[in-house]
This record gives sequence, C-alpha cells and structure tokens, in this order.
Amino acid sequence: MSSTGGPAEGDPFEAGAGGILRQPRAVWATAGAAVVAFMGIGLVDPILPSIAQGLEATPGEVSLLFTSYFLITAVAMLVTGFVSSRIGGKKTLLAGLALVVVFAALAGTSGSVDQLVGFRAGWGLGNALFVSTSLAVIVGAAAGGSAAAILLYESALGLGMACGPLLGAVLGNASWRYPFFGTAALMAVGFLAVTALLKEQPKPARKTSLLDPLKALGHGGLASAAASAFFYNYTFFTVLAFTPFVLDMTPYKSGAVFFAWGVLLAVFSVLVAPRLQQRLGSLKVLAGSLVLLAADVLLIGYGNHAAAIAGTIASGAFIGVNNTVYTELALGVSDAPRPVASAGYNFVRWFAAAAAPYFAPKIEEWSDPRMPFVVAAVTAVLGAAVVAVRRKSLTHEAEELETRHATEDGVSVFAG
Repeated sequence: MSSTGGPAEGDPFEAGAGGILRQPRAVWATAGAAVVAFMGIGLVDPILPSIAQGLEATPGEVSLLFTSYFLITAVAMLVTGFVSSRIGGKKTLLAGLALVVVFAALAGTSGSVDQLVGFRAGWGLGNALFVSTSLAVIVGAAAGGSAAAILLYESALGLGMACGPLLGAVLGNASWRYPFFGTAALMAVGFLAVTALLKEQPKPARKTSLLDPLKALGHGGLASAAASAFFYNYTFFTVLAFTPFVLDMTPYKSGAVFFAWGVLLAVFSVLVAPRLQQRLGSLKVLAGSLVLLAADVLLIGYGNHAAAIAGTIASGAFIGVNNTVYTELALGVSDAPRPVASAGYNFVRWFAAAAAPYFAPKIEEWSDPRMPFVVAAVTAVLGAAVVAVRRKSLTHEAEELETRHATEDGVSVFAG
C-alpha cells in the first residue's frame, strides 16, 4: 500500500498466484487454526437470544460476552510481544490455543451469565496470544513471499468470520452450549497440528518491553490510524453484537444472515479492497467506505425487517474493505517494528470493540432501538473525519517506511 494514499504497489494476487496453494504443512496447520480462532468472534452471534433465554439474562448482560472478550484482548496486546519475544512464536501460539481450548470448554458448562462472561475473558486472552503471533509465523514459514502469506492469512480471517456464525447456528440450534464445545474441540485439533507440524521460530534479536507499544503510539501517523480505527470498531461491533437482538430470528436464520455477511467480508477484504486501493488510493477508499458504512447502519436502524437484514449483510462489504486498508495503514505508517506498531494500534482499537456491545443495549434502554445505530453512524463518520483531517500524518515518511517494511515480518492488526 502506498502510504501517500495512492495506488497500492503491485498486485498481491500476481505475487501469490503461483505459491498461495503450495505451502508447507506447517503453514496450513497455522492457517487452519487461525480460521477457527476468527470463528470465535462471530460464533455467539446467532445464539445470543438463546443464551439470554437459557441463562435468564438481559440483552445487555449477554452482550458482555463481547465486552469481556475484547477488553482482555485489548490489554493483552501489551503482553503478546513481550511474551513471544521471550519464549518464541511456536510456544506463544500453543499457549494461546491451550487457553482457548480450556476456556471455550468451560464456557459451555456455564451455569450463569456471569460465569460465561468470565470464561469469555479467558478465551480472549488465548485468542490474543494466538492471532497476534500467527501472521508472523505464517510469513516466516510460507513459500511464495510475504504477499502470498498475507493473502493466505486474510483468507483465513474471512473464512473464519463467515463460518463462525454458521457453526454457531448449526450447533446452537440444539443447545447454546454446543458451539462452545465445538470450538474447544476444533482448537484442540489445531493445537495438535501446530505441535506436530510447526518448527520453532527464531526469536527476535531484541526483546519487546511492555511499554514499547505505548511508546509507538507517540508517532502521529500511528496514533491517527488507531484513533480512526477506534471509532470504526465501535460501529463494527455495534453491528456484530447488537443487530442479532434487533433481527430477533431463530439461530438458523440469524446464522444464515451472518454467514452471508461473513462471505461479503471475506470477498471484499481479499479480492475487492486491494483493487480499489490501486485504482483510487488507500485513504480515499477508507474514508469513502466509512461514510457508506454509516449510511448502511442507519438503514439497519430505520428500515423495516427486510431492510435491516439486507443492511446487515451489506455491512460485511464495507467492513471487509476497512479491515484490509486499516491493516496495511497501521503496519506501514510508523517507524516502529511491525509487531510493536500492531500491538499499540490494537491496544487502542479493541477498547471500542469492548465498549460497543456494552453501550448499545444501554442506549436502547435510555432511548429507543434506533438510537444505537445513530451513534454507530456518527462514530463511522468520525473515523472518516480523522482520516481526512490527519491525512498528512497518515502519509508521513511513506517511501522510506515502505522500503523498510518490504523486508520485515509483521503481525496482523486484525487480531480477533
């Protein structure tokens, strides 16, 4: 991506076309585990009403499943680099996978919503350790260069986001507990695959301190990207965590809606966004997509039931574009090492992912069901405004940083 807002350099599909499917088994094992890890984000979407009914909880209480998950994920971003730079990539991946297996299984045994929220917090810690390290591992082990590796990782992200609601619907139709047990089983398989197939990755020459990600935010470009992503994530997770209650559908129907949403997210993230960047420039694409997302969430809030369904599915397209552009922007705008820049950026943005599921039901209680979407539309526009106002900071030192980052391994900023 050109940090100047111009067309992205090259075509990732040309770079990866010859090698994207010809990867070592270790890469496929890590990518497969990443699919399941990202499935955990949307897994509970179709079963939120069922959980509320089964545990006699309010929508606000059930939405804390997202809040606890992402609050711990945000704080854990300060820890993941500290851990992986000391014990290595493979051990960090396995530690994250083990935590997910344990806490996902415990979530399925919950007898109250408080227990479930607590177990989701532990799950969030495990997911943070895994997904914050997995791209660096994939890039280090992949054939075909970093472009092919990143494309494979983004594909895993999109597939996981699409299949999570589907798995939640299929298993959750029998019992809301089964999706949690299913995730624990799949992650256990991933743990065994990574153990058997992935060799230990070399440790970085310099160990990362707990304060390095916060120091990285002193760079104006990275701070601006994080601030814009903070507002965007509030919109994103209002759609993901609050919309299921507005749609009020059976697990199967809700799962189908969010599966379609996830498919659009994957297609636009991997196939459409890079081409739009090449044609229009990254910052224009990002600002335009945020404004369109704002209009879309207003459609969800003010349209009839059919319009709300259509708007929910369509939001996947804008979210997919935004995810890809933010990823490249945050990793390419500052002079900090990619893992450190990613950790600082995620530390900021995931707080919004934790806030939206908590505040959206509260706002509904204080006003009406439309107002949470009005707030979400405003935050999307604020994200676009940050991009416009801070354009110079977001394009600072573009040529030098692109050259430097072309030879570095990185960590994805979409650490779900």
